[in-house]
Amino acid sequence: MGGLALTARDLVKWFGEGDARTYAVRGVSFDALFGEMLYIEGPSGSGKTTLLSMISGILRPNEGTVTVEGENIWQLSSDRIADFRLHRVGFVFQDYHLFPRLTTLENVALPLILRRSPWDAALEEAMTYLEVVGIKERALLPPVKLSGGEQQRVAIARAIAGHPDILIFDEPTASLDGDTGRRIVEFVKRNILNEHRCIIIVTHDSRIFEYADRIIKMEDGRITEKLEGEGRA
Repeated sequence: MGGLALTARDLVKWFGEGDARTYAVRGVSFDALFGEMLYIEGPSGSGKTTLLSMISGILRPNEGTVTVEGENIWQLSSDRIADFRLHRVGFVFQDYHLFPRLTTLENVALPLILRRSPWDAALEEAMTYLEVVGIKERALLPPVKLSGGEQQRVAIARAIAGHPDILIFDEPTASLDGDTGRRIVEFVKRNILNEHRCIIIVTHDSRIFEYADRIIKMEDGRITEKLEGEGRA
C-alpha cells in the first residue's frame, strides 16, 4: 500500500438540538491509504453514509477533522472545499444519478465541462473513459437503454473522468444481482484502483467482501472493528 490518502480523526455529527439531538457519527477515526480498497460496512442507520458525506466534503462535521495532504478540509473556504469535491474526490452514487436526457457519452463528459474543458475535447476524453469501463459502443444511448450493470459502469466512468485520487462508492451493488455486482467490484479493483488512488466502498453486501483490502465495521455511529480483508492476500 502507498501513503496516506485521507485521515479522519474524532469525527462527530449530530442532527437537531437539545432533547431532540440525535447522533449519527460518534468519534470515528481511521486512515485510508493510496493503493487500497477500503470497505466501510454496517447495517442501515449505522452512520456509514453520514461518515462518507463528511470525508468527501459534502457534510460538515460538528467535531473532528478530515485531513488530505496535510490540510483539514473543513478549515478551507467554501470555494476551496468545492474545488476539493470537484478535483480530488470521485463519487459513485447508489442510484447512479445519471441525467436521462443526456447520452451516455454526455453524462461522462459533465465533470470535464465543469473543469472548463471545451465541449469537443470533453467528449473525446469522455470516450476514452467509456472505453476503460468497456462500454464504448453504448456511448450514444441514453441511460434508460442500458442495463443496471452498464449504468453502474457509466457512473464509474464519470467519476474517474475528473482524475480523482479518492474514489467513493455508496452501496455499489445494491441495485445489482450477485454476479453483476461481483463483476463490477472485481473490474474496479483490477482496472480503476492504482497506487495513486484510494477507493472507499460503503456497503453491507458480504458477497463482495473478498475484494476488500481492509474492512471497517460500524454500528450505532461508532467503529466496532477494523479487519484485514481477503483482497490484500
